[in-house]
Amino acid sequence: MTVAYRYRVVPADPAAHLFRVTLTVERPDPAGQVLTLPAWIPGSYMIREFSKHIVRMGASCPAGEVAVQKVDKRTWRLSPCDGPVSVWCEVYAWDLSVRKAHLDQSHGYFNGTSLFLCPQGLEHGPCEVELDPPQDPACAGWSVATSLPRLEGEPWAFGRFRAADYDELIDHPVELGTFERVSFQAGGVPHHLAVTGRHQGDLARLARDLAVICEHHGTFWGVTPMAEYLFQLTVVGDGYGGLEHRASTSLISKRDDLPRPGVAKVDDGYRGLLGLCSHEYFHTWNVKRLKPAAFLPYDLSREAHTTLLWAFEGITSYYDDLALVRCGLIEPDSYLELLGQTLTRVTRSPGKDVQSLADSSFDTWIKLYQPDENSPNSQISYYTKGAVAALALDLHIRLHTRGGKSLDDVMKALWARYGAVGVGVPEDGVEEMAAQVTGLDLRAFFDQVIRGTGDLPLDALLAAHGVALRMRPAEGTEDKGGKAGKEAPTGDLGAEVAGSAGAVKLKSCRSGGTAMRAGLSAGDVVVAVDGLKATPAGLVQRFARAAPGDKVSLVAFRDDLLLQVQAVVQAPPAVIAWLELRADASPEQVARRDAWLHRPAAPPTGTPT
Repeated sequence: MTVAYRYRVVPADPAAHLFRVTLTVERPDPAGQVLTLPAWIPGSYMIREFSKHIVRMGASCPAGEVAVQKVDKRTWRLSPCDGPVSVWCEVYAWDLSVRKAHLDQSHGYFNGTSLFLCPQGLEHGPCEVELDPPQDPACAGWSVATSLPRLEGEPWAFGRFRAADYDELIDHPVELGTFERVSFQAGGVPHHLAVTGRHQGDLARLARDLAVICEHHGTFWGVTPMAEYLFQLTVVGDGYGGLEHRASTSLISKRDDLPRPGVAKVDDGYRGLLGLCSHEYFHTWNVKRLKPAAFLPYDLSREAHTTLLWAFEGITSYYDDLALVRCGLIEPDSYLELLGQTLTRVTRSPGKDVQSLADSSFDTWIKLYQPDENSPNSQISYYTKGAVAALALDLHIRLHTRGGKSLDDVMKALWARYGAVGVGVPEDGVEEMAAQVTGLDLRAFFDQVIRGTGDLPLDALLAAHGVALRMRPAEGTEDKGGKAGKEAPTGDLGAEVAGSAGAVKLKSCRSGGTAMRAGLSAGDVVVAVDGLKATPAGLVQRFARAAPGDKVSLVAFRDDLLLQVQAVVQAPPAVIAWLELRADASPEQVARRDAWLHRPAAPPTGTPT
């Protein structure tokens, strides 16, 4: 394979967090080669300006140094020269996330969007990458974990790699270090797990459970579209996140979320980790190959607006946890607990009554990833409400087709028409396919659930599937769901708080809530409540124990301005959801529920189990 450009990546100074990247272009543009760096990374829909991390840059050709002119924030032009031309840059890498790059003496990680300058005009041609080991003695024994196809070198070693084009190049993140690894098979395809960071987890069990999840998703879609797959997992003290790629995923989780050796139970932390892995693996199909037409091809210089992220992220967020119960890793009660927590995150957000799912998808570039103090009042996440919308759509289809069709059938049909052949889904494609597959008139449903605001039609749908939806007021800011505790709140502050004794900061105030009606705003610092020093817990509890209509005196500062207000207590809204299997469910409702959760039907009475 003839390549027109090559990269060399060196972890040049791990202590200073600097990668050195050299790009060599064999035949540069005679008018002066133009180079660009992406402004965003697929899967994370915010302009991130990766070019700001370039510290220094230079260029040379056989005749000598070549001038580099910066054209705009992400574009450079080289002076005309005879090839080949080599451009080097130092990239600062100190972002411990799945989106950028990170380098120190313990490990290295990067996405290609952070390091690889793109030679304009050559981006559709093949390229090579040489990964060199660091020379720092503290980094001795490092290996490489990446799904980038290898040209030279032993597995897991430094060496030469290839990519069919720039788009593929930036879709294979690279982990460098002394990670642990486990391999397994799923769908007839080798899968690997590389874990970075100190931990005491049972990786063999994690690999076994991942194999079950991966096999399940592959069976769901009917095809495993990659030759090999890699889970890159970094464990930290406190962190959570993931980013999908075409043959891998990068994950961050708490080290305590790993399964403990000798413990068979799936605790909350491990359940969350499995759900995260399930989510990113489902993306192998839904968004990496089955994607909005607005993403074909990716234009990484600017925003790519679509109203469909509720389908690609929200539907994925629905199937991630559903897969855990369908393949037997968790029980229905555990799944319903997760579903209740997702629904609670929606009902606790006043923004659900303001922003539709279509608008949330379209405006992600300026809102979801850049929240401010008013975000809870003005926007809703297409992840959480999208998952609830997917639930409603699935149950609606199952109920009104009498179990003949489901959202599963819609997704498989979308894959066949669009994903399998590399065609983008048009803005109305999901709705049209749902109507076509089910034979139902779903216009009113989509108008309400996707283009409308407010509550979703879940009560009756869940009841028809043998599940009861319960609602109650929150008992505290960390209340995730479940039945009420011993002391149900009677009043509500209507604000999120942080800080310390004598300086309780209001992080946000709910529209129309007690604090806002009293004249307080996000950023105000409450110092006293009813003449006593305010504490975060004490302030919340004072209102939780008050009766609606009671008056509470508050003293606060807005910057250096003293405020003294009388807050009239309001009743707490019922925002905490939890779901229960209905003991009084009819046989028909139980049958619907079992079909939805893929649980085996109960045997006839008197038949041995």
